[in-house]
Amino acid sequence: MLNKILSEKIFKILNEKVGLKSINEIRLRADKPIVVFCSGKAYFVCETGLCGDLNKALFVSKIMIEDVIFRASECSIYSVNEQIKKGFIITDDGVRIGIGGNMIEENGKLKTMSNFSSCNIRIPHVVKNCSLNAFPYIYHNNTIENTLVVSPPACGKTTFLRDFVYQLSIRNLPYNVLLLDERGELDCGINSNFTDKICFFDKKRGFENGIRALAPDLIITDELGQKEDVEAVEYACSCGVKLLASVHSDKLENLGKKDVFEDLFERKVFKRFVLLSNRNGPGTFEGVYDENFARIYR
Repeated sequence: MLNKILSEKIFKILNEKVGLKSINEIRLRADKPIVVFCSGKAYFVCETGLCGDLNKALFVSKIMIEDVIFRASECSIYSVNEQIKKGFIITDDGVRIGIGGNMIEENGKLKTMSNFSSCNIRIPHVVKNCSLNAFPYIYHNNTIENTLVVSPPACGKTTFLRDFVYQLSIRNLPYNVLLLDERGELDCGINSNFTDKICFFDKKRGFENGIRALAPDLIITDELGQKEDVEAVEYACSCGVKLLASVHSDKLENLGKKDVFEDLFERKVFKRFVLLSNRNGPGTFEGVYDENFARIYR
């Protein structure tokens, strides 16, 4: 998909002189150099590939950013306006393009975004077996423990969730899994005979509709953070459905201080916590913790 949204010149440099498999993010900012993140490190893009020399870096124009967004919308900004209002566009193959610009309100409601000034192209990767260390602590005694995957942004939470589905599938475990893919990026690369999907729908209504219509044993979803998300978790638990979800935080201690999760943690709804970091690059596995935040595996 990158060949369709980037200019021919930039795509050719990244594809032939860098390698797309090594790239996590491509950041474009108006009148600034192109910045690429590989394994947690930032580089400028230059004619010969990647470099650290600002004088050799290729710069971005506002027109280039507008062109990327126009191409990502398949030449129809209007068709993806609901996504744009949330600050991103998701391509068919799961590339997420975060957008910076001016928010436009009308009668107190967000109408659209204009004057695009930056975009962050996040490239999804399938990393086989990245959840393997934690798998026997999440799935044991023929059951799945409610689990929360915790890490700062861009440290492998979504990749971990994808691989967990893969681990269930290759073991032919008869769990009906519902992917509640609110942003359209969790689904990328998942191939399972036991998985149903609901995409671009908020968690509260998605959980309710999905449980009612698809009767899942396990719901997997990304990035809990709002009160409504917690209500969705509580609803699923009351229905006897297991949960595997993710949340942004750099430490379990800081996560425990977030008011929105206080009740869930007091009732010990989540029995397992998987902590990831960027310490040795995105997806660094820091350990598995129990409901009391005590480490049980590293």
